[in-house]
Amino acid sequence: MRAAVFHARHDIRVEEVPEPAAPGPHEILLRPALCGICGTDLHEFTHGPIVVPSSAPHPLTGAVAPQILGHEFSARVLAIGAEVTKVSEGDRVSVMPLIYCGACYYCRRGLNHLCVRMACTGLSWHGGGIAEQVVVPDYQVEKLPDEVSDVQGALVEPTAVAAYGIDRAGLLPGDTVLITGAGPIGALSAIYAHTAGAAQVIVSEPDAGRRKLIDELGIAHTLDPTTVDVPAAVHELTDGIGADVAAECSGSEPGLAAALAAVRGRGTVAQVGLHVRPASIDPMKLSNRDITLTGTWCYPVQDWPRVIALLAGGRMPVEKVVSDVIDAADVVAHGFERLIRPGSEAQKILVRV
Repeated sequence: MRAAVFHARHDIRVEEVPEPAAPGPHEILLRPALCGICGTDLHEFTHGPIVVPSSAPHPLTGAVAPQILGHEFSARVLAIGAEVTKVSEGDRVSVMPLIYCGACYYCRRGLNHLCVRMACTGLSWHGGGIAEQVVVPDYQVEKLPDEVSDVQGALVEPTAVAAYGIDRAGLLPGDTVLITGAGPIGALSAIYAHTAGAAQVIVSEPDAGRRKLIDELGIAHTLDPTTVDVPAAVHELTDGIGADVAAECSGSEPGLAAALAAVRGRGTVAQVGLHVRPASIDPMKLSNRDITLTGTWCYPVQDWPRVIALLAGGRMPVEKVVSDVIDAADVVAHGFERLIRPGSEAQKILVRV
């Protein structure tokens, strides 16, 4: 079968690989429909291997590079194991890609996304979503209702990331939220915050194309941090008070600094975007304004039904963040290389398998 396979930094190949074995009792064989290229995938391409095991097999799954990529995907069920009851052959599903041990300190407390041996389909598993077939554990799949398209199904994973960031920031109905960075996660964060009842959504983004996307959604006020003092602008838009909460989605030191300066006293900043290098902050500013800075990692693994229900309700047009749908054969030239190109107009790229 055809698959996009990570071998090493700047070395992803679309090649023929063996089809997976028949699913075990609690496994499901899937035919991926659409798969998103994630920022984590881009980091593997430009700086990897980072998450992909390379020097030794993964302690939970035994996976080791070369690795079939893809962890944001919708799919159709081809076959089910003997003990599977939640889906049937032919069902359309979205995949929650985290794989956890179920026995460690965090798993026993329902914090499976912090599992000490956590793995991920498409990064540290024997298969991934940019392939013609993949076998996954049955707990990873959630059936898609007719109201949710395959495109939306492939966006459940990044939407769950965005939702968790906004939830961790503590957004309440009527709050003002600042989002720094309008890449896919930032744009989805704006959509989720609006749906969750934010009275005012403010998005800071230096790229004109990404600001245009947010403007076209009609749910937020956009700021260009290259021409505007973002904290000052946020205070002006909030009668001098500041944002109640902020989601830092840029993964940049300036974005974090702006978020911390823009929230009101006793506000909360959730760090959602991943920083690839250390960022400096002044802890005294946390203390003298009673600010909370909180990290986020992935999402609660049980959040898939909730996110799918939100999409089925029609109030979260997540599909509007998609800029391109490409064929798997073009995943390197028109996917990875395009997304890392400076000034690229691409936003979210989905791969048709």
